[in-house]
Amino acid sequence: MSQRNSDSEPETSTRPAPANAIGEERILDASYELLLAIGMRRMTMADIARHAEVSRATLYRRWPNVQAVVAALMTREWTTALVSAFQPDAADGKTLLVEGVVEVVAKTRVHPLMRKIIELDPEFLTPYLLERRGSSTVAHLALVEEGIKAGQADGSIREGDPVWLARQIILVSLASAVSGPVMAEKDEYTKLDEELRAMLDRYLRP
Repeated sequence: MSQRNSDSEPETSTRPAPANAIGEERILDASYELLLAIGMRRMTMADIARHAEVSRATLYRRWPNVQAVVAALMTREWTTALVSAFQPDAADGKTLLVEGVVEVVAKTRVHPLMRKIIELDPEFLTPYLLERRGSSTVAHLALVEEGIKAGQADGSIREGDPVWLARQIILVSLASAVSGPVMAEKDEYTKLDEELRAMLDRYLRP
């Protein structure tokens, strides 16, 4: 049996990483690629595990089914959109809020994940539109409520209960994001954004 000398390269372990060392982003990235390639209905947990190069046991320890994985993926994508849209460089609270909402809606309307789900698996969205709030909606509501409070504090947004003002804004925004492509061609989306901006501005103006 030969011995390794002190100058030789260290052996590389071929043991799989422990489940808790496998990043969630890696699994969600793999799920994103699969969903765009084949659609959610054709995806299985085995497909996701194989594409992410993790065991099915690792996958099931985090999510019970494909729908839960996709829900987590949507939460990640729209949280990212929120963070990038609401940047504190506007003249006042109303401008910051209106421009942030319009940007999120514009991004959502053309987001590859949203378009693929609407194209192939629209029933996945039904509970979030008709029955309950998803994590993304809860996050959107909280952010809009805070934006309304900031605008009311600086006098740029009218008085009113921030909770109900935020809910109305989210309702209008959802319609523009999800149903906008029914009302306009892709090269007309900027008109939808302009009208949404005008509507929100007038709704919030003192």
